[in-house]
Amino acid sequence: MDPSLHFYDPSRITRSSTSRLPHLDQPEAVYFLTFRLADSVPEDALRAYVTERDQWLAMNPPRPWPPELEREFHRKFTRRFEHWLDRGYGSCLLGDPADARIVADTLIHFEGERSRLHAWVVMPNHVHALVSLIGEEKLASLLKSWKGYTSRQINLRRGTSGTLWQKSYFDRIVRDEDHFAKCARYIRNNPAQAKLDPGRYLSGESNFVRRIL
Repeated sequence: MDPSLHFYDPSRITRSSTSRLPHLDQPEAVYFLTFRLADSVPEDALRAYVTERDQWLAMNPPRPWPPELEREFHRKFTRRFEHWLDRGYGSCLLGDPADARIVADTLIHFEGERSRLHAWVVMPNHVHALVSLIGEEKLASLLKSWKGYTSRQINLRRGTSGTLWQKSYFDRIVRDEDHFAKCARYIRNNPAQAKLDPGRYLSGESNFVRRIL
């Protein structure tokens, strides 16, 4: 395994988010990240989901959670949400190769400076990335840059305005080597799981990921 990869270390957790979704910061950690278009989930389904999730979070205070509790959260909520995303709800404008390319080029823009991308996929209504932070970079700051630039460029290209991305996002600090490989494999297989035709998505992997998979 690449010795430069930094996996979950509870002694290096610096902040637990107070926002609705639990987020943790760990310097130079590897994250599995999902962010989505604002219209990618039906509003009625989202309201019921948020109510159930917030009730669960109220009973289980913010992270860091023990491993079994974190697995329960992702089994109950993260996986369900990813299933919804793969159904292709909403405008799915990232299925347009030109818009997907704007996002893909933005993901790699800070490569080696603020982040290292190990694997990524731009799906029609969401994005997955397996990414390491560099130095003191924070995930929220990096994601704000990605979303802000892509939103401006896609709106400019389409002659539109307004919100493109959902404000919230899902993230997990990768636990270990096995978890890293599992996340990379999920990203690789996601287009097939969603039954997407070639040309409806863009993806990429580092040489290291291609070797271990």
